[in-house]
This record gives sequence, structure tokens and C-alpha cells, in this order.
Amino acid sequence: MTTDRPTVARVARHAGVSVASVSRVLNGLPASPETREAVERAAAELGYRPNAFARGLKVRRSQQLALAVADVGNPVYVEMMRAIEDEARIRGYRLLVSSTGGRIDDTLALLDSLGHGYADGLVLSPVRVEPALLDALRGATYPVVVIGTVPTDVRIDNVRANSAGGVRMALEHLHDNGCRRVAFVNGPADTVPGSARRRAFERNVRALGLDPDESLRVEAGDFTLAEGRKAAEALLARTVPDAVLGGNDLLAIATMQVLSEHDLRIPEDVAVVGMDDTELAGVTTPTLTSVGLGALERGRTAARLLLDRLEDPEREVQRVTVQPRMTVRRSSLRGATAGEAR
Repeated sequence: MTTDRPTVARVARHAGVSVASVSRVLNGLPASPETREAVERAAAELGYRPNAFARGLKVRRSQQLALAVADVGNPVYVEMMRAIEDEARIRGYRLLVSSTGGRIDDTLALLDSLGHGYADGLVLSPVRVEPALLDALRGATYPVVVIGTVPTDVRIDNVRANSAGGVRMALEHLHDNGCRRVAFVNGPADTVPGSARRRAFERNVRALGLDPDESLRVEAGDFTLAEGRKAAEALLARTVPDAVLGGNDLLAIATMQVLSEHDLRIPEDVAVVGMDDTELAGVTTPTLTSVGLGALERGRTAARLLLDRLEDPEREVQRVTVQPRMTVRRSSLRGATAGEAR
């Protein structure tokens, strides 16, 4: 005689729906007739009996949304936070912000706490997407929106940046300005942005006929000023390029600092371009050309998707890509007037 007790997860697999859909049906929340029928039939066939006490609880809302990012001090995350907070306030929600430091255990603990009523839904922007995180997202019983890329079998709303298009835009701009030996100061390659930007850089170096010299690639330990300085020093110990593309604005700004300390003029000796186009790009000396990846738009879109999901749990999964936009400033233009390019 088996002692295995049917679980919500088993009911979901048997019905061919998500765990969240099973929870909604069992708690008497709105669901499509097809979903309700499939869940009720699966529960009956498996002999599933929900806990009477849990079924008797009233469904309550905290009127709080959560945002989880790797580093709340990063200007990109600050922009996202502002956009999400504005959308949440309009719809009567408060925003709770968590900084995970990019640690998977902290992210998983936060996901677990949401299952206990910490907030009604979560916007998550992970720098690393590991199997344990994907499993947790697949089993989430509350709305989650990911800012970043997740596999198509993870059926949650998703907002992503076209960072590959942004890298192409930056390299085309440098190529058009006469740069052929373009270096890349990137963040960690085991992160989502680091990996995507590295692949795009390699692909477009070949396509544009730029110098493929491996000494022009360096990897910083993190997307920060301090790590960017170390990486820029390592680059200059090997070679002096025509131009440098930073994996984000912080890495580009750190590179500019190191170039100046080595008496290299920007852009006359070395042109520099960043990624993210944060507020910092407009206040450096010289001002920094940077490719914006739509941090405000990604945050705003993610918040709207999450709030819409709370109102209509059965709506189709949404996947939105935000396109890049480059603002050309002094750091990449040799004897030209900086302007704005889309």
C-alpha cells in the first residue's frame, strides 16, 4: 500500500497546468472553465484532498510588490526601481526592494518568503539564471515577472533588453569613427549580461572586420568601478587599443579613469563607449557615449505586467523585448560635435 499523499504539484502535472493555476482553483479564485475542469478532474482522479484549515483561510492581499536585484547601488537598478515604484503607487501598491548580491541562496529564500504572504508578486532581475532558480520559478504559486531572459518552458512574464543589438550599435559607431582595434572590458562571463554581451561582441567583431586579437578582451570580476579599474589596468599592461567598449557604464567610466592616469587622451588616443546610458554618462569628463538598454522602460513594463497578472491570472504569458538606443557624446567622437543617435 502506497503512503504517497497527492500534492498540488502532482495535481498540476496530471492536469497539464501550472501549480499557480491549481492553487487558484482550489482556493476558489477566478480561473478559466477549461482550467477549472482540468484541475478538478485531476484532483478527483488522484484522490487529492486539500487541507481543510488551509481551504478555510480567506485570500488576502498585502498590497505590496517586491523587487529583487543583485545590487541596489547600481544605477540601472535604481532607474528600474523608480519606474516600478511609480507604477505600483498608481495602482495602490507599495514596493519592497531586496538586494541579493547575486547570491542564488538569497534569491531562493526571497522566493520562498513570497509564498508565505511577504508580498503579492515579485519583479526579479537575476544576474545569473541557474537550474535551482528555474525550478523555483516553475513552481511559484504567486505572480513573478523576470527582467532578463528565461527559457520558454518557464511560463512567466518576461521583459528583456536587446543587449546584443546594443553591442552591435556601439561597434558600428566606433567602426564608422575609424576605430579598428576595439577592446572589450566586460563583466563576469557567467552572468546573463556578461555572457550575452561577450557573444555579441565576438560576432560583430568578425562581421565588421575589426581586429580579433584576444589581448583586446578582458573580464572584470564584477560590473563595478573597482573591478573595472583592475580590468582596465590589465588591458593597458597588454596593449593600447583604438577604442574600448565597457560592458556597462561603470566599467566604461573606470576605464576612462585609468586611461587618464596613463596620460591617454579621450577620445583622441582612445575612444570609449559604455552600456546602459545611466545618468552618470552625462556628467563624466569627457561625457560618455553610451547605449541605453531601456532600464526605465523595462521597469515600467515589468510592473504593468505584474499588476495585470494579479488582476487576471489566466492571461497569456507576455514576453517583451526593449530595443536599445545610443546617445553619442564626446568620449567617442574625434573632432566632431556630439549629438543623439537612435
